[in-house]
Amino acid sequence: MVTGEGEPRDTWVVVPLYQEAAVVGDVVRELRAVFPRVVCVDDGSRDGSAGVARAAGARVVRHCINLGQGAALQTGFDFVLRDPAARFAVTFDADGQHTVADARAMVQRLRDGEADVVFGSRFLDGRTAVAPVRRAVLRSAVAWTNLTTGVRLTDAHNGLRALSREALTRVRLTHHRMAHASEIVSKVGSARLRWVEHPVEIRYTDYSRAKGQSLLNSVNILVETILG
Repeated sequence: MVTGEGEPRDTWVVVPLYQEAAVVGDVVRELRAVFPRVVCVDDGSRDGSAGVARAAGARVVRHCINLGQGAALQTGFDFVLRDPAARFAVTFDADGQHTVADARAMVQRLRDGEADVVFGSRFLDGRTAVAPVRRAVLRSAVAWTNLTTGVRLTDAHNGLRALSREALTRVRLTHHRMAHASEIVSKVGSARLRWVEHPVEIRYTDYSRAKGQSLLNSVNILVETILG
């Protein structure tokens, strides 16, 4: 197995995990070719996801019941902060929609001292084809987040982010479900952390759409953003 021996070991990738046994092994193996330190937070899966992730080389932390993606991310952040050598963390979805190349470029921007947080945006280049209705719904969520947080982003609900250790200590999530994305943005703004956006590709597949990238899920994100 390739384990990224040449890559500095000061970065952890945090993967919130729920019912992704079919794909998480490939996701972990792809990540570990660049980032040797991957922690999957299994959020009450019942399909063997934790075992698949562990067999692929990830560290696994488990919630006994499903608490939501925000809770899984905070558990992952707490895990990373217990490692005194950790300087950076990446949040990375378990369904294979993100690319490791984008994650690596985002960490490099942190390493260069450009920012404390790098937010991925699917709207900064033309690599991601977003259906018009979904685009409109996501843009509405972005507009609301920008209005209520004072941090002006182009894509507030992208699961690919890179954070410095300082940011991890100052961004503590209390919203357990999808509203956590807006909460991260709000806390970055209130803590006056330096942030930038980075163009990323979202790989929509039949699998990822079935697992939560549907139009209905986008609408649910909008509703949770406004009500959360």
